[in-house]
Amino acid sequence: MKVERHSGYLRFRLYGLIEFEVDPEEFRRMVTAVISKRERRTVPVTLQGTRVAAPVPREVLVGVLTDLISRLAGESGKNAYTGRRVYYITETTGIPLIGHTAFGLIDRGTNVIQVRPLSGCNLCCIYCSVDEGPISRTRSRDFMVDPDYLMEWFDRVAEFKGQGLEAHLDGQGEPTLYPFLPDVVQALKEHPHVDIVSIQTNAVPLSEDLVDELVEAGIDRFNVSVNSLDPKKARAMAGRKDYDVEHVKRVVEYIAQETEADVLVAPLWLPGYNDDDIVEIIGWAAKIGAGKRWPPLGIQNYLEYRFGRRPKFLRRVIPMKEFYRWLRELESRTEVRPLVLKPEHFGTEPRKSLPKPFRRGDVIRAEIVLEGRLRGEMIARAADRVIAIPDSAKILNVGDRVRVKVTRDKHNIFVGILV
Repeated sequence: MKVERHSGYLRFRLYGLIEFEVDPEEFRRMVTAVISKRERRTVPVTLQGTRVAAPVPREVLVGVLTDLISRLAGESGKNAYTGRRVYYITETTGIPLIGHTAFGLIDRGTNVIQVRPLSGCNLCCIYCSVDEGPISRTRSRDFMVDPDYLMEWFDRVAEFKGQGLEAHLDGQGEPTLYPFLPDVVQALKEHPHVDIVSIQTNAVPLSEDLVDELVEAGIDRFNVSVNSLDPKKARAMAGRKDYDVEHVKRVVEYIAQETEADVLVAPLWLPGYNDDDIVEIIGWAAKIGAGKRWPPLGIQNYLEYRFGRRPKFLRRVIPMKEFYRWLRELESRTEVRPLVLKPEHFGTEPRKSLPKPFRRGDVIRAEIVLEGRLRGEMIARAADRVIAIPDSAKILNVGDRVRVKVTRDKHNIFVGILV
């Protein structure tokens, strides 16, 4: 935790991610009130700079400060990267980790389990499918999951799915911002049902030291987004003037050449904009030794999503059939293969999906447990699942019990409407 004086306020930063500010005198009064209540006497508390002092045992003062700071973070903490409120999901919240795309676990009927420990991104990519980053117009809240609680739920899913799993860390945001990432990677790698641990990242928060820590913890593959090697174009696609593609290149090259982990370079194609850049990226990825165990590249096609971003200059969305034809042309042109990827390239195989406690069309009883990710959305809990209820925040409050008609149930991701 970091504490500093800023514009007359105390600014707290927890885990390098959650920030909040409080008036120093108000904070001193809160500490005084809590300690005096615990000690059953009036206890004078002083605050000099960022140092709190009180005539009580150190463990009492530390306990009070820890509880108070945690409460304030929960009430007013914001994501240091997005500026949005952050909800910290722990076992005591009782919020299930299956049912939403923004946090928890997703099972899409294969041996790959998507692990999403947090939402929120440091970039503002112009093509982002979930409208992430500080400039988002549709996202109103971020989530972070306690690592022990995350692994408790992973145990449940893994027990059902069986041996030979790949745990893939991804999300609606940047997974390497998660402060407990090395611990979770190690826990996943040591899990008896897991063979592979991989991560999707833009690599901006990565350093050589963090890469080494993650590799030592057991990460097997980094899937890194690199859309152009040209600094100006790379900044434009990332939506950030401070995006440093040279840093990203150094990190990718370090992973490929100095560690046991593999790296897959994953550019996104915006037709007519970065066509030549992708050809250059293919040559660079092959040159640096990407693809030690898996394919070196995972080129992605731009697809349009309801709440995503579409670059203004993009004339049309390329159908997947045409996209694959273009990839085959690139294979012939660059002699780098495979660029058309198949599940077998990654050992991905079909597995029985987790059971659904309810299905599309069912009307269920649920309890509202927190505000949602999208503006106007609330999230409900029912039968060890969460259900997103769009456009309901003006009429619902946490704790309300409601009847919901399920309108989506694919992959145990649930959306519903009030009835």
